[in-house]
Amino acid sequence: MSRVHAFGDDALGDLDAVGLVTAIQEGEVSIPDVVEAAISRTERLQPDLNAVAYVAYDRARAEARDPRGGFFAGVPTFLKDNVDVAQMPTQQGCDAYRARPVAVDGDFARMFLATGLVPLGKTQLSEFGFSPSAEHPRLGPVRSPWDTSRTAGASSAGTAALVAAGAVPLAHGNDGGGSIRIPAAVNGLVGLKPTRDRLAQDTLSRQMPIRIVSDGVLTRSVRDTAAFLRESEAVYRELRLPPIGDVTRPGRKRLRVAVHTAGIGRAAAPEVVELTLKTAQLLEELGHEVEEVAHPAPASVPDDFLLYWAMLAMMIVRTGRRAAGPTWDRTRLDNLTLGLDRHSRRNVHRIPGAIRRLRRLQAVSADFHRTYDVALSPTLAHETPLVGHLDPTASYDVVMERVLDWVAFTPWQNATGDPAVSLPLATTVAGLPQGMMFTAGAGDEATLLELAYELEEAAPWPLLGTTSNA
Repeated sequence: MSRVHAFGDDALGDLDAVGLVTAIQEGEVSIPDVVEAAISRTERLQPDLNAVAYVAYDRARAEARDPRGGFFAGVPTFLKDNVDVAQMPTQQGCDAYRARPVAVDGDFARMFLATGLVPLGKTQLSEFGFSPSAEHPRLGPVRSPWDTSRTAGASSAGTAALVAAGAVPLAHGNDGGGSIRIPAAVNGLVGLKPTRDRLAQDTLSRQMPIRIVSDGVLTRSVRDTAAFLRESEAVYRELRLPPIGDVTRPGRKRLRVAVHTAGIGRAAAPEVVELTLKTAQLLEELGHEVEEVAHPAPASVPDDFLLYWAMLAMMIVRTGRRAAGPTWDRTRLDNLTLGLDRHSRRNVHRIPGAIRRLRRLQAVSADFHRTYDVALSPTLAHETPLVGHLDPTASYDVVMERVLDWVAFTPWQNATGDPAVSLPLATTVAGLPQGMMFTAGAGDEATLLELAYELEEAAPWPLLGTTSNA
């Protein structure tokens, strides 16, 4: 097992984002030194992790000399390469066209950067975010810093690898089928997918028939995630949802917790089931009421969600030239994108029914959460695959079967719109992080954060760069 990290005795140290804010405000470190340390760390990690899609180091240095305001003023970060950031291209992890820098920030980046964060560039993802493993056919795979022979997981892989390895304390991810929670689980991070519409989104995400994508961050601490949501809410507020507010400590209320060890159509591996039940036991020891129950997902969900996912691929493939311009070359798309396109075209008559059924799931989940405050499940059904296991240039049928076998729990919350968080509470026999996922009803991120604080105190998770994980 080959582990890599960049933690050291520089301006970043081993501080999380909130700790770094305090150090900057108290004059212990300067913003230019912090940004330079993040650039240096990223450059050291890139040959091993392959996590960066686009660098904007000169811009970051300029902003460090004249930082904008906001709680996170001067904290270095990255954005995933599927949101628009002014003066940067949006390449979407794809080789089928050549993106040019965009003129203005998209809606999400405008909100994200208004918190004071300083972008160093963009992180690598799988092609259009379709694969749960970012393995670029030309540039190569994004690798986990916990074991570089393994995938860093899902389309926010580049972000997660950099945060886990210490390049930056916090960075952007988004989640349309698990792509915040999956890399959080793989890389030993906190990854919270907010409620649908909680944060500002770019136009394409808002235009989806079912808005399955939510933007957020990956962090090493619960307080960083809570602080980001608090500061984002100060910039952008969805009035149809209850406010999250400033969540800074565990909650006092004892919760009714449902436990699932089987997801939507697939069961977890025996080791993962055992780790999930150990987490359930910890919850009981903390005084929560825990009950193992069947997942509320109807039997139609796996096929319906796959067809909806495939429809999105079909829309991209069919409109690529109009959207991307004359450089578009569909022959350069990977087999997973093209296979999803074929699946959608062969089943186009079934799409309206799938969308109707998926829309009804919001009511199914709301009914479930009238009984249970929170649901616990593993984030993923088995341990982190080796690089190549989900190679998007391999046969579509082979890769899709492997995808469905691994990603059996996370799509549910994208369909329902509910918030969910992956916490690094478990470790496999092989010494790899195995995330545990907690889901609450729509709009109830505050309960998830309070529970996450409690679990972080009760069972502190290992981080790369600590004595036991150096």
